[in-house]
Amino acid sequence: MHAYRSHTCADLNATNVGDNVRLSGWVHRVRDHGGILFIDLRDHYGITQILADPDSPVFKDVEKVRSEWVIRIDGNVMARAPELVNDKLPTGEVEVFIRDIEVLGEAAELPLPVFGDQEYPEETRLKYRFIDLRRESLHDNIMLRSKVVSSMRRRMEGEGFNEFQTPIITASSPEGARDFLVPSRLHPGKFYALPQAPQQFKQLIMVAGFDKYFQIAPCFRDEDPRADRSPTDFYQLDMEMSFVEQQDIFDTIEPVLKGVMEEFGKGRPVNQDWPQISYKDAALWYGSDKPDLRNPIKMQIVSEHFAGSGFQIFSSLLENEGTEIRAIPAPTGGSRKFCDRMNKFAQQEGLPGMGYIFWREVAGGEIRPGDPMFGDQADTKEAVEAQTKLWRERGESKMEAAGPLAKNIGPERTEAIRQQLGLGLGDAAFFLGGKPSAFEGVAGRARNVIGEELKLTKKDTFEFCWIVDFPMYERDEETGKIDFSHNPFSMPQGGMDDLMNKEPTDILGYQYDLACNGYELISGAVRNHKPEIMYKAFELAGYPNEEVDKRFGGMVNAFTYGAPPHAGCATGIDRLVMLLADENNIRQVIMFPMNQRAEDLMLGGPSEPTNEQLRELGLRVIPQDD
Repeated sequence: MHAYRSHTCADLNATNVGDNVRLSGWVHRVRDHGGILFIDLRDHYGITQILADPDSPVFKDVEKVRSEWVIRIDGNVMARAPELVNDKLPTGEVEVFIRDIEVLGEAAELPLPVFGDQEYPEETRLKYRFIDLRRESLHDNIMLRSKVVSSMRRRMEGEGFNEFQTPIITASSPEGARDFLVPSRLHPGKFYALPQAPQQFKQLIMVAGFDKYFQIAPCFRDEDPRADRSPTDFYQLDMEMSFVEQQDIFDTIEPVLKGVMEEFGKGRPVNQDWPQISYKDAALWYGSDKPDLRNPIKMQIVSEHFAGSGFQIFSSLLENEGTEIRAIPAPTGGSRKFCDRMNKFAQQEGLPGMGYIFWREVAGGEIRPGDPMFGDQADTKEAVEAQTKLWRERGESKMEAAGPLAKNIGPERTEAIRQQLGLGLGDAAFFLGGKPSAFEGVAGRARNVIGEELKLTKKDTFEFCWIVDFPMYERDEETGKIDFSHNPFSMPQGGMDDLMNKEPTDILGYQYDLACNGYELISGAVRNHKPEIMYKAFELAGYPNEEVDKRFGGMVNAFTYGAPPHAGCATGIDRLVMLLADENNIRQVIMFPMNQRAEDLMLGGPSEPTNEQLRELGLRVIPQDD
C-alpha cells in the first residue's frame, strides 16, 4: 500500500464497504458522541467521515488530534445506517473505522478557523492566507480560476491561436499607470520595468508574421487598490491578430467568453447579442463607460424644458457654455420618501442635491367632512384611499406632478418631461445639471442605486456590451494640455487626415472595451502600424519625434520594415472569475493577493534592501518625511 493513501477523501462510496483503506488529510473537525469520536478528514478532493470507539487499538491517539492536524489513518470502510447517510457528500454513504493512525503534522492554535463561514478581518486572513485557502469557498474560487484559465487556453487554441511568452523584464513605456521599476546591476543608474501589458511585444509578434497570438499574461502596475483591481499585478488573456478590423476582434473573442460564461456560470443566462454603444452614448445614458445593462434605466438630456423656466438654479446654469440638464428616470419611484432618500444620496456624494419630480394620483373633487361615506374621519389614510377608489370608479381621478421642481416650472413643462421620459403614475425622475464631467459619475452611481432600490436591476444574469468610438485625446481643464485618453498605440478612425484637420478632442480612435454587469472585462484597439501616423498622433499629445524614438524606437523601427494591419485586446481574468464566483472583492479569487496598502502580510513585502544590495546597484535610499 502507498505510504500515505490508497484513496483520496472523495473516492469512497458503497462499493468500497469492507475494504481496508489508507487516507491522509487535515482534521476538518472532531465530534465526540458519547465516547465515539467522529472526525471529518479533508483533503483537496473532499471529505470522508472517520471514527474510533474505545475498541479501536489507537483510540487514545485519536483522542489527542485537533483541528487542522495532518494525519494518516488506516481503517475499514463501513456502510452508514440509512438514516445517517449524508446526501451532500460524495462519500456520505460510508465511514471508515480507524485501525491505525500516524500524525504527519501537528497544528498550533489556529489564528482563524477553517470549519464554518465565520467572518474574520481581512488583514488576518491575508497574513495567514495558507490557512484561509483551506476554507471551502476560497478553495473553490481558486479551483474555478484554474479551470477558467484552462478553458480559455483550449478555446483560443481551437480558434487557431498560438501561445507565446513575452519578456517580464523590459523597458518602461506609458500605458496609463505607474511602472514598477527594476534597477540594473550591470548598468548602474539605469532601470528596467515590469510590463504593464505585453503591448509592444505582441505588436512585434504580428510584425514578425505569426498572425494569431495569445498569452495568459502577467501584468504589473503600481496602482491604487480598489475592490475590483489588484494594486500590484494581475493576469489577462492577451491576444493579437493580423489583417483584421475591429469587428473581427469582436467576432473572435465573443464565442470564447460566451463559452466560458456558459461553462462556469451555473446556468445564469448570457445575452447573445452584445450591443455596440458609443462612448458618448454610454456616458449620457449610463454615466459610465462600463455600464450595467441589467439595469434598464437610461438617462436623457432635458435641458430644453428648463431653459428660461421658473427654476432659476437650472435656467441660470444653462446660460453657461457646455452645461446641460440630465434626467434619471425612476419607474415606480414616485414617493416623496424615496425622492428624499435619493436627494440625501447626492449630498453624500458631494453635490448640493438632486432635483426631482414624481407623479401621483389626485382626484377631481375634495374630501368633505360629514360626507355620508366618511363621517368625521375624512382626513384619514383609509378615507383617502376609499375616496380615491370611488373617484376611479367615477372616472374622475387624474395624475399630478409633485415636488419642488414641478411647482417651479409648471404643468406644461413637467408634462413634456414626463412624455419624453416615458413615465407615468407612480414614477419619478431625478435631475442633475452643470458640465457633464462634473456630475456624470454621480449620475451613474445614482442610476445604479435607483435600479437596485426599486428592484429594476435583474439578478443572476450576465449582460455584455461593447463600448466603442472612444475619443483619442482629452484636454486637461486646468492646463489646457492635450493627452491620450486611452491606448496611445491606437489607430485614429480618420487616419492622418483627422490628425491634421480635426480638433484633437473630436478625433475618435478604433478603441473598444467590453463591459459586463458594471465591470470592464476587455480593453483593446486596432493598432497604429504606420510610423508617420504614430509620430503625428504622439505630436498632438506633446511628444516630439525624438521622444517617440527614445521610448518606442524598437517598435517604430520595426514598422518601417513592413507591418501588417493588426488589432487585439486583453481580457481581465481576475475580474472575470470574480463575476463567475459571485464575489465583490477581487482578492477573493487571487491565491496570494496584496492588501489594500499593497503589502504582502504573509511574506513581509515590500522589505528594506540590505546595504550590500544597495551598493551592488549603486543606489541610496533617501528617508521620506512622515
